[in-house]
Amino acid sequence: MFRPRVIPVLLLRQNGLVKTVAFDKPKYIGDPVNAVRIFNDLRADELVFLDIMATKERRTISLDFVKDVGEEANMPFAVGGGIRTVKDIRAVLAAGAEKVIIGSYAAERPEFIAEASAAFGASTIAVCVDVKTSLFGRAKVMTVSGTKAIADTPEDFARRMEQRGAGEIIVQSIDRDGTMSGYDIDLIGRVSAAVTVPVVALGGAGKLDDLRRAFAEGHATGLAAGSLFVFQGKKRGVLINYPEKSELTF
Repeated sequence: MFRPRVIPVLLLRQNGLVKTVAFDKPKYIGDPVNAVRIFNDLRADELVFLDIMATKERRTISLDFVKDVGEEANMPFAVGGGIRTVKDIRAVLAAGAEKVIIGSYAAERPEFIAEASAAFGASTIAVCVDVKTSLFGRAKVMTVSGTKAIADTPEDFARRMEQRGAGEIIVQSIDRDGTMSGYDIDLIGRVSAAVTVPVVALGGAGKLDDLRRAFAEGHATGLAAGSLFVFQGKKRGVLINYPEKSELTF
């Protein structure tokens, strides 16, 4: 029986583990490599690391950090942050990552996705679609940490990325990031219907039932979350956690 992947997403700032709310107010919550060790013990399906400052600072995610994760992680992991060249991808993969996540540069230069896919294979290239709802209720694709809008709808942008060779689409709600109020199921469903490649839901998960809804109603094949796997309880105490396999029934 098919079971969607359940994926902790860990945000990096100056190589520290942080958590944001609506892409703002990053809060330091610990050491990311230590978190990897815990997720090893908890047998996570895979991990994602996103350097939230790399694009703004016009640099790539630290290769030393990627190597450190590669030496510790027992599961596949993907990384994103400032990747803009085939050389960047080659270096990240050589450091131990299984795939790369490209966001802002995919919008700035869509043909790069075709180049990257041709060089490394579609399964290595994921595109992250960050979406924010405007005052008029329109879903807008945002780049550069949610500060710049592009003209495409989320569905159109995801479709264009698939056409250029992206092997996976991560659709993230900026509005719900860190809120633990539930995924934007409608958004996930629209993007899932627009493409044939796997879609990963991200932004807003607060309980296991949110994961189930994103799979059953949004048709996501990957279920990603940050706060759900790093906070515990109503006061959001920092506690790395991951559900038992018996809890992951879909």
